Amino acid sequence: MLDKIKDDIKTVLDEFLTQAKLKNRSVLVLGFSTSEAAGGYIGHHSSLEVAKAVYDVLYPLLVEKGVYLAAQCCEHLNRALVIEEELANKLNLDIVNVVPQLHAGGASAVTAYSLFNSPVVVEHIKADAGIDIGGTLIGMHLKEVAVPIHTSQQFVGDATVLCARTRAKFIGGERAVYNNDLL
Repeated sequence: MLDKIKDDIKTVLDEFLTQAKLKNRSVLVLGFSTSEAAGGYIGHHSSLEVAKAVYDVLYPLLVEKGVYLAAQCCEHLNRALVIEEELANKLNLDIVNVVPQLHAGGASAVTAYSLFNSPVVVEHIKADAGIDIGGTLIGMHLKEVAVPIHTSQQFVGDATVLCARTRAKFIGGERAVYNNDLL
């Protein structure tokens, strides 16, 4: 099953990163239910092994592209996010004092906390893009305006996967001219 999960996330990422138009220093929020990916119900069967399988593929690709990862915690930590301290400082975000645990934060957040160079937790961020594995509701952490990205791979393990990028708002109506680089 772990090999399938790795193959699934690799396919999602290849297509997502091509379409998402992420630049160096962009922020990607990841909501990830390892329970759902392993065939269970969200919040009931957290798995560090499943989280590690996804992060083994995801994290090196994001680092290579210079994209910051914001790993969403579960609802027990109010969907706070594990990020690098460097990013928190860059965005002037307030750091909160909590260390994610398997059943208070979730396996994804625990894995991110263990991988990051200098992990911290923040309550809010406005990310440039997002991947939601298992219906974790990442929309609250995306910039306006979210644009869905469709990938041929619609599941990671047994969990549905939804992807989005964001774009600048259109203003000015029919007489306005828009910058195609911001679409």
